Amino acid sequence: YLALKIKQAELAVPQLYTTLHRRTCSSGTAPRITTHYTIHPRDKDPRWEGIEMERFADEADVVIVGGGPAGLSAAIRLKQLANEHEKELRVCLVEKASQIGAHTLSGACLEPSALTELFPDWKERGAPLNTPVTEDVFSILTEKHRIPVPMLPGLPMRNHGNYIVRLGNFVRWLGEQAEELGVELYPGYAASEDIFERGMELHAKVTLFGEGCHGHLAKQLYKQFNLRENCEPQTYAIGLKELWTIDEKKWRPGRVEHSVGWPLNRNTYGGSFLYHLNEGEPLVALGFVIGLDYSNPYMSPFREFQRWKHHPFVAPTLEGGHRIAYGARALNEGGLQSIPKLTFPGGLLIGCSPGFMNVPKIKGTHTAMKSGMLAAEAIFSKITAENVDSETTGLHVPEYSDSLKSSWVWKELYSVRNIRPSFHNYFGLYGGMIYTGIFYWILRGKEPWTLKHCGLDANQLKPAKDCTPIDYPKPDGKISFDLLSSVALSGTNHEGDQPPHLTLKDDSVPVARNLGIYDGPEQRFCPAGVYEYVPLETGDGMRLQINAQNCVHCKTCDIKDPSQNINWVVPEGGGGPAYNGM
Repeated sequence: YLALKIKQAELAVPQLYTTLHRRTCSSGTAPRITTHYTIHPRDKDPRWEGIEMERFADEADVVIVGGGPAGLSAAIRLKQLANEHEKELRVCLVEKASQIGAHTLSGACLEPSALTELFPDWKERGAPLNTPVTEDVFSILTEKHRIPVPMLPGLPMRNHGNYIVRLGNFVRWLGEQAEELGVELYPGYAASEDIFERGMELHAKVTLFGEGCHGHLAKQLYKQFNLRENCEPQTYAIGLKELWTIDEKKWRPGRVEHSVGWPLNRNTYGGSFLYHLNEGEPLVALGFVIGLDYSNPYMSPFREFQRWKHHPFVAPTLEGGHRIAYGARALNEGGLQSIPKLTFPGGLLIGCSPGFMNVPKIKGTHTAMKSGMLAAEAIFSKITAENVDSETTGLHVPEYSDSLKSSWVWKELYSVRNIRPSFHNYFGLYGGMIYTGIFYWILRGKEPWTLKHCGLDANQLKPAKDCTPIDYPKPDGKISFDLLSSVALSGTNHEGDQPPHLTLKDDSVPVARNLGIYDGPEQRFCPAGVYEYVPLETGDGMRLQINAQNCVHCKTCDIKDPSQNINWVVPEGGGGPAYNGM
């Protein structure tokens, strides 16, 4: 069987953790930064001696980890099937955010195909899809100019029939539909460990893992069941987003704008979005996405985003406006080549956790939802069978993988499988666009080969001595902003007396390797100001300071750290950002 430990708050000896998120390391004998039990097991930690570890256990038919589009779609579909077949089925969903949707962050332009399958009457039910796309604009930007690119029918970036949404609001609505069907929702509870022996908190016949990109539990499952044995390493991007109110005269509801090019060079994958929402006030959602396979350790994705807003094609929309929200999140970009094995005894991977994002479309909500629905349909007959040996026997459901590979999800991902890796050529961006035009738009991805990615994103950084520092302009406080004032708009908060969830495998690595070779890139790739290198009080070296309170749960540090020394683990339930409909 497979079960979970659910962590709402660590109640024992909280005084031991009061200042740990400010601990430091130096270039000498490194004092301990990380005291988390994933690095220093409790059974060997004298601070936990004599503490009772037994926990309350509960049982369900299905447990779902993650209250995003995939997890909620799976829960809804399970209860729909139970009602259709007049079966009793207990479905429990745990979500680490304080409210359903509070950690959800996406552009987002939603393709409604999976939603229509799940709820054909979604309009009558009041789904918050208020802005149909009315206009598509695509641009190649130079420093001062814009080159328009026509959005021809069949191109992946064409959004005819889609809706601009605030995905957090949509996820909250899905949660309401799930509750009406009888799904037990538990926001504010973080699933902290996969339990394979004793000590479990939730027992289930099947557990669905829909944690989102680079999930904390999925990382453990990959190793436990060797799920990534026959796929390529996942490659990622970081997406940064802001929500603005703008001058109503500049507001064009339904307009979708995308760009590539400046401020990135041709060998750095990325681009922008700017969406005009129609929700009763002149709102725009804008953001920047940068592939985490970039090579220059001096790059700051956050500051590239701030610089992009000053482009002559972008700035006029924002002038006189007011920024009201900020957030950041990592995205899976590996596509078909990087999807791991999806099933194992007792569990399945769904949604953005294994990575079903259609990268050239910049869309993964519809595929995530469909994967959850297919998982629900695959497991339903097994969990309701009369001859199940035990209430908590872990079921293996390989039929889920088979049904997924027969679905439109697999067909869609197969057709675009080569677009992202085609970027890795001498001409970079422009070579990738030419490849897309020939092999996707004309041949629809039917070429008889599958391109490979370049390996782990963490291995792509060059030493600082081989790279040129980037001179970023200072923010003006009107269109561009500093990092800490941005984090303040994310609503991020963590209780200061909990074990810090940003852990290091070796406390000596940051100064000796990351700072020494790469000039401390975690200071720049983190979009929340969590990592700082500051002088030692003695004046003879540097130390790493980890401001875990700032963390927006984007997982970029865990992905991009060139030493793979940072291990992001789940904090107490309820902590993190509060995106409120981002």
